[in-house]
Amino acid sequence: MNSQNASQSLQSTLSEANRSHVLHYLYAHGISSRASIAQTLGLSAAAITKITARLIDAGIIHEVGGIEGRKNRRSIGLELNPQQFHIIGVKFARSLVEIGTFDLKGSMLALTDLPTVKNDTIPDTIRTIHATINTLLADDPSIVAIGMAVPGPYLRHEGRTAVVSSMQGWRTFNFLDEFSNAFRVPVFVEQDARAGVLAQHLFDPASSSCRNLAYYLLGEGIGLGVIDDGRLINGAQGAATEIGHVSIDVNGLPCDCGNRGCLERYCSAVAIHDKLIETGIIAGADQMTHKQACHTLFEQASQGDTAAQTLVREIGRYVGYGCVTIFNAFNPERIVLGDIVAEGGQPLLDAAREVVDERVIPELNQATDISLTKLSADAAVSGAAAVAVTQFLDHPSRFFAIT
Repeated sequence: MNSQNASQSLQSTLSEANRSHVLHYLYAHGISSRASIAQTLGLSAAAITKITARLIDAGIIHEVGGIEGRKNRRSIGLELNPQQFHIIGVKFARSLVEIGTFDLKGSMLALTDLPTVKNDTIPDTIRTIHATINTLLADDPSIVAIGMAVPGPYLRHEGRTAVVSSMQGWRTFNFLDEFSNAFRVPVFVEQDARAGVLAQHLFDPASSSCRNLAYYLLGEGIGLGVIDDGRLINGAQGAATEIGHVSIDVNGLPCDCGNRGCLERYCSAVAIHDKLIETGIIAGADQMTHKQACHTLFEQASQGDTAAQTLVREIGRYVGYGCVTIFNAFNPERIVLGDIVAEGGQPLLDAAREVVDERVIPELNQATDISLTKLSADAAVSGAAAVAVTQFLDHPSRFFAIT
C-alpha cells in the first residue's frame, strides 16, 4: 500500500470512528446540540458539522428544532432515529428458538416462539427460521440487521458451538455458513450470555452506566457475559466466561463437556426439569418443555407448596455458588440474573445471596449489587438484537446503503 492509500485508509478509519462516537453519544444522551457533542468528544465544530451531515443524509439522525444550548443560546437539536430502524433478534436455546423484532432502543415490536426443537427436528427449525426472517424482511423494509444469540461455548471464528449439553445435534451446525449471506441485511452472531450483557448495558437504564457488569444467564444452559471496564470479554476463541462448565463438585454429575460437577448440571432449566421428573413434585412434568416445567415449579412455590419452595431454595443456592465464582473471577459492580430460572424471583435470589454472604469476601460483597433482570423481553432475545444494534452504532457506514 503506497503512502497516499495508507493516508486515505487511516482517514476513513478515523471518520468511521468519529461517526460511531457521535452515534453512541446521541444513543446515551438523547437530543443534543452540535456544540455539546463537539465539546464532549473533543472535535471541532467543522468536523461535527461534516459528520452529522452525513448521518442526516443516511437518515440515521435528524434535526429536532431549537433547544437551549450553551450560554442560553438557542441551538438546533440532533436526535437518533431509533424507531426508524428495526432489528431482528434470534435466540437459540437448545430446544427453544425465539425470533423478535426490535427498534434501536430495544423496544420489542413482535415476538414469535418456534415449535419445540428436538435433535431430529433441527433441519426443520432452520428452514422455519429462514422462512420467518424472509417474511419479516419482506413486510418491514426498515429492518437493517439481524442479531443471533447462540449457546456457548461458541467458537466465533469457526461459527459453531463446541458443546450443547442435552442437545448435541446443534454441535454440527455452523451458524456463519448457514446465515451470514442468507438475507438482504447483515447477520451478526454472538454467544447468548454475552448478547445478554450487551442487552443489559444498552437497554436497561440501571445498567447503562455500569462499566463492570455481569449477566448471569440461567436458561436451558448456564452462561455468563461480562463487560470489564467497558469492554466485552471474549477470549481467544470466543469461549471465555463459560461459567456453566465450571465444576462445583469435582466428583459430581458427569457433563457432556467431559467435566464432572458442572454448574449447569444443578441449576439449569434442563437440570431442574430432570429433577422434577425424578421427584414427581410437578404432576405431568415429563410431558412439559423445560420452560413449562420451571414455570410450573415457580408457580407452585409462590402458592405455598412446601416441596416446591424447598427445591427453589436448593436451586437458588446453586445459583449462589456461581455468583461466588463471578465475584472472585471478575469482580463486577453488578450481577444481573436472567432467563428461565430467574423467574424463580425473590426466593431464588434470597437463597443465592445467602451463599454469597457466607462465602464472598465482605469488601467485594458490600460493593456488588445482585439483581433480577428488569428487561421486559427475555435478555437473550433482546441480546440478539443488542448484538446487531452494537454493530449499527460501531460501524454506521456499513448500513448507509441499507438505510
